[in-house]
Amino acid sequence: MGHSDVFYLYAARAARGFGDGFAAIVLPAYLLEIGFTPFQIGIVAAAALLGSAAMTLAIGFLAPRYDSRTLLLACAALMVVTGIAIPSSQHLAFIAAIAFIGTMNPSTGDIGVHVPLEHAALAQRASDAERTYVFARYSLIGALSIAAGALAAGAPDVLVKSGMSRVGALQAMFYLYAALGLIGAALYSFLPRTAAKEQAAPAAGLGPSLGPSRGTVYKLAALFSLDSFAGGFAVQSLVALWLFERFELSLAAASVFFFWSNVLAAFSFPAAARLGKRFGLVNTMVFTHIPSSLCLILAAFSPNLTIVLALLLVRSALSQMDVPTRTSYVMAVVTPQERTAAASVTAVPRSLASSISPAFAGALLSTSFAGLPLVICGVLKIVYDLALLFSFRHIKPPEEAKPR
Repeated sequence: MGHSDVFYLYAARAARGFGDGFAAIVLPAYLLEIGFTPFQIGIVAAAALLGSAAMTLAIGFLAPRYDSRTLLLACAALMVVTGIAIPSSQHLAFIAAIAFIGTMNPSTGDIGVHVPLEHAALAQRASDAERTYVFARYSLIGALSIAAGALAAGAPDVLVKSGMSRVGALQAMFYLYAALGLIGAALYSFLPRTAAKEQAAPAAGLGPSLGPSRGTVYKLAALFSLDSFAGGFAVQSLVALWLFERFELSLAAASVFFFWSNVLAAFSFPAAARLGKRFGLVNTMVFTHIPSSLCLILAAFSPNLTIVLALLLVRSALSQMDVPTRTSYVMAVVTPQERTAAASVTAVPRSLASSISPAFAGALLSTSFAGLPLVICGVLKIVYDLALLFSFRHIKPPEEAKPR
């Protein structure tokens, strides 16, 4: 895979991120508009994350047998189908089913069927010294595109002013999401078919055949699952819903807020790469994550919208620094042949774990203390951080290992 292949992967990530950015905000607004309750919206979010886990698991089995170009094209086609199908019905069962089999990501994070394929492809040509920077750029591009997408989530308000119905304006955004899937397919089509075969020829599969790093990968997967279960209580769609319900924040105002939130997250990625190089990947993951969790807990108790938004922005500037460092760490502590399998094995439990909590969060949003899901998220994430530090502080990636 050459530099042009990396460009196509980065560009496809940007297109997908733009769609995720507005979909995570527009989806709860649309479901509220057609009469869904917060609990029902939580069910849809849970279905989307559970389906993401199932599809990612399937990718883990298929990746060693098919080239990544073919699989990525299939993922792009699924994105097109998702955007067309969501506005085609207003029945809970149908929308939940489409969310399950589709690609819409209520968390806007690095969870999704595309992710293991893209991670393994990028890691294949990255040296130990450059690997974290490669993933930092990947995460930066994704977060900036998500920020732009979040800003675009205000478009339905503009369309309503021009005479379109509100439901029709929201549905138009899903068709835009489908169009972005077509752009992604066009970009993936430029990738060579041989890239995935070179990568996967001796590749390990899932399960017992994972390889010599099996124990490390399973332990990481368990910890990442705790983190994702916690994060499911405060995925972006549910945070947007909380702001809509508690503070009556408009869709336009929410789009501006999430734009800046994602911009801050984006520029934290290059900073994470520099911090990881200086202080170590595990230390960077843990000691940026804990303050962000404290901000989330404080936001849950604040009655003032300005303070809440400020705390959430600080959280955004810190909470995603573990994304490129975590990915780089996983790719570093396994053998090259295990990378696709390791990416899937760590991603699937995360998706499964994060799919459980949104339904609970949706129910808790209807209680007298609507901020309880944010508190649960923050507390569990702090527990995860401390467990990660205790378990992996002595396992160093090659670039941190002391020369003998």
